[in-house]
Amino acid sequence: MWFFAIVYAVEGIGQAKSGIMWQPLSHWLKVTLNWDPVRISASLAILDLPWVIKPLWGAISDFVPLFGYRRRPYLVLANVAAFLAFGWVATLDTASAMIPALTVTAFAMAISSTLCGALLVETGQKHNTTASVVNQQWLWFNIAQMITTLLSGYLIEILSPTGALHTAAWIAAVAPLAIIAAVWLIQEPRARIDLEALRERLGALLSVFRSRDLWFTGGFLFLYYFSPHFGTPLYFYMSDRLDFSQGFIGLLSAVGAGGWILGGLLFRWRLKRLTRPALLRLSIVGGVISTLSCLALSSPATAILIWLLTGITSMIAMIATMSLAADACPEGAEGFAFAAMMSIVNLTAPLSDTLGSVLYQDVFNQKLGPLIVVSAAATALVLFLIPLMLFRPPRIVR
Repeated sequence: MWFFAIVYAVEGIGQAKSGIMWQPLSHWLKVTLNWDPVRISASLAILDLPWVIKPLWGAISDFVPLFGYRRRPYLVLANVAAFLAFGWVATLDTASAMIPALTVTAFAMAISSTLCGALLVETGQKHNTTASVVNQQWLWFNIAQMITTLLSGYLIEILSPTGALHTAAWIAAVAPLAIIAAVWLIQEPRARIDLEALRERLGALLSVFRSRDLWFTGGFLFLYYFSPHFGTPLYFYMSDRLDFSQGFIGLLSAVGAGGWILGGLLFRWRLKRLTRPALLRLSIVGGVISTLSCLALSSPATAILIWLLTGITSMIAMIATMSLAADACPEGAEGFAFAAMMSIVNLTAPLSDTLGSVLYQDVFNQKLGPLIVVSAAATALVLFLIPLMLFRPPRIVR
């Protein structure tokens, strides 16, 4: 559990599209290069590619042990690469070089996240604690995000756009060293390549494609997370229409992360006993309410309340969907199967963000209200899919 906390805290710092880099990067592209929301969303969509092809990293670690282990050595290599790539970002000042360098950081973080996901499935299924492990991971992810988003907003206030971006990159570069130090906390049995083991793992891999549960789960996750997203338009709206300072926008991200933490604590105290269908229904209703609440955004006070509510409902949604995905994974191909589920979720991010930016700029004439309503409606429709889902009964651990 300590290992999961450390890995996801590092991921909360280092993810290019949500960690300490995101606000300085958006600010740099907007102010220094004068990019509009559509160009930012479309250009940074490449950063989602490593997360979309996560099954590749899962399959490699499932099938090919390195130095006698399936997870540890790959984690070390991925985080060494992340350290070097973030250091590279900190030396650049052109978009033509910056985006490829950020793509390398995304590859490194995606590989590290995939391996942690495989360990999540193995641990959660073995001890029937999947939801608790997911809660632990995202709790620490958002503790890290709360701190780093406050810091990123402060960096923008006191430094030039380029200086803030470079400083954020150096901070992100240090974070992966913690995973390298923590990798020895993993209790992982030794593994080797032999014909019998290879046949077993190949059978497990093929079972992924034959699993009706997994296909249903994957489709459900795609529809659950695919709706016109308004993250980038919202950043422009707050900056240009509401005149929120960059420091306050960073504070809002920290408030949202605090909401995620409260959502994790709420799950641990009150929601842990809910059935999977009930938790999914609650998460969808909460998502619709929190999305529609953005219609009331008009002042710093309303913004703080909205971000707090959105954080709470987002954490509940994450626990509900990630534990659903983990429990659907067949034994022996945990890395590949869980990464495939996460790839489906990650595929929705660039599609949703780009679609939302296009609607905001070209269809709704830079009006945020209609986009919010469309996004909430798309989320609400998923409620009707829950009766079609098959829910695996909990395992009995002896």
